[in-house]
Amino acid sequence: MKLAIVTAYPPSKVTLNEYAFHLVKQFRQKDTVSEIILLTDKTEGAKDLAFTEDGCKITVKECWSFNSYTNLIKVTKAIHTSKPDAVLFNLQFMKFGDKKIAAALGLMLPLVCKLKRVPNIVLLHNILEEVDLGSAGFTTNKFMQKVYGFIGTSLTKLILQADTVAVTMHKYVSILEEKYKAKNVQLIPHGTFEITEEHPDYTIPEGPLQVMTFGKFGTYKKVEAMIEAVELVRASSGLDLEVVIAGTDNPNVPGYLAKAQEDYKHVPQVRFTGYVEEDEVPTLFNESAVVVFPYTSTTGSSGVLHQAGSYGKAVVMPDLGDLALLVKDEGYQGEFFEPTSVESLATAIEAIVTNETYRISLGKANYKAATAFPMSKITDMYLNAFQTIITSKAKLESSIA
Repeated sequence: MKLAIVTAYPPSKVTLNEYAFHLVKQFRQKDTVSEIILLTDKTEGAKDLAFTEDGCKITVKECWSFNSYTNLIKVTKAIHTSKPDAVLFNLQFMKFGDKKIAAALGLMLPLVCKLKRVPNIVLLHNILEEVDLGSAGFTTNKFMQKVYGFIGTSLTKLILQADTVAVTMHKYVSILEEKYKAKNVQLIPHGTFEITEEHPDYTIPEGPLQVMTFGKFGTYKKVEAMIEAVELVRASSGLDLEVVIAGTDNPNVPGYLAKAQEDYKHVPQVRFTGYVEEDEVPTLFNESAVVVFPYTSTTGSSGVLHQAGSYGKAVVMPDLGDLALLVKDEGYQGEFFEPTSVESLATAIEAIVTNETYRISLGKANYKAATAFPMSKITDMYLNAFQTIITSKAKLESSIA
């Protein structure tokens, strides 16, 4: 199979680029995939294709740009010239831009593939029905939220023109089937990026216990409460704790972390790492005592939760939305807190950092959950779904003939 993947890809900073890296890493090792064609956004640096495992040929076509109004035309042309056997779209609603028209035009691509009879699957990481538009940085205006809701419904109908829409959570399947009467939605879990060859030993380095958070911050991911919560834990427990804030600003909130760093410069042992390179991720997680999710809302399945699980880490999560559902669906465990309460967050962190046995038991449970769905298994599920589409199309064409 000659497989095209429409996605952002490292060194791109557009959302879902890391997920694409791990998809490609696994797809290229499959015997049934003869070539991967990456239809990516344009970046200044070269695409990260430094894989050590044996695998198929990868062809990169940089054919779209964030917020460009010509993405529909350029990606369609790239699909036409590369003639793939199947196309996978790695999407969320703001994939092609945060301007409404640019975003909408890009999301017409699955329909184009269907019209061209190219087997296609959309991997949809979130659905607008489950996004808190205010917390996620879209708008707090009630009228505009209704407008976004209408636009979101229209865009979802566009995306559902794909042969198959894959979503990462049971709840998303139910919503799309009930609200849109969709018959082409399939659950394919998020998957875990890297599974260590050896089981984690669950030990952490000597020195301060690292309380870490990882992501793009400023919208629904905030660091202030976490810093203040750790201060409370230090005061009550006397433990030597370091706050590690790993990642960058959300593109919608430039300068957020710089301001947070200035506002909390009086607090000792708060470290801002900036952008974390792929090869630095294992060290970041391995040295952490606990991974905190200081979210005020959620926008889908969490890649960071799966990463934390793969390194055998205890986690602290808000008791809301999709994260709580994911725990139930996939078997993750952690301490929960009320998202608006610093005291509740402090209590959750303290429960883990003061009890090594409990910390390790959570880590073991999360490792077990993470290893149930490695990316190698997830890519097999996509290949099986493509084969079903291809077989179905072949039967339809033969019956017409």
